[in-house]
Amino acid sequence: MAEQNLSGLRVAILATDLFEEAELVEPRKALDDAGAITVIIAPHSGEIQAVKHDTKTQKVKVDQTLEQADPDDFDAVLLPGGAMNADKIRMDENAQEFVRGIDDSGKPIAVICHGPWLLVSAGLVDGRHLTSYYTIQDDVRNAGADWSDEECVRDENWVSSRQPSDIPAFNREMIKLFQESKSEDRAA
Repeated sequence: MAEQNLSGLRVAILATDLFEEAELVEPRKALDDAGAITVIIAPHSGEIQAVKHDTKTQKVKVDQTLEQADPDDFDAVLLPGGAMNADKIRMDENAQEFVRGIDDSGKPIAVICHGPWLLVSAGLVDGRHLTSYYTIQDDVRNAGADWSDEECVRDENWVSSRQPSDIPAFNREMIKLFQESKSEDRAA
């Protein structure tokens, strides 16, 4: 995975305070190791607070605010989970507009755990197939998606996973999806 196969690919990571640490830090490291440029985008500047379940851990520097961020400047998006993070960011109009812009362009979206809540609130999941943390499956289904309890689900330009224990498979499928997208862009 250390291969520089995503060189130059710009990935927006949308998160806010109380994101699940492993679901942002580990996929970001995999993307960075593959040569991608990762940008942390949050509703506020400064830093955002990570948690491991319900215990506060490290803080992560915010690179851009959602108000400043333009989906046209990015090639893909990563949506980490954490119930409090996902519940707050899903109601942010700028976050909803950002993921709509990414999806409308056919760019890849990688989402894990409670992250799909933003896609639900943005009105994007109807007719899609995805997974998530099991406690939000009703929300995903009620929004019109086909939900399944699988380690990783790939649906067109989306890849989704359930929880931190799925991160190795999630990272593998996310890198693969982002590589395919980059290859398609080069061919176009």
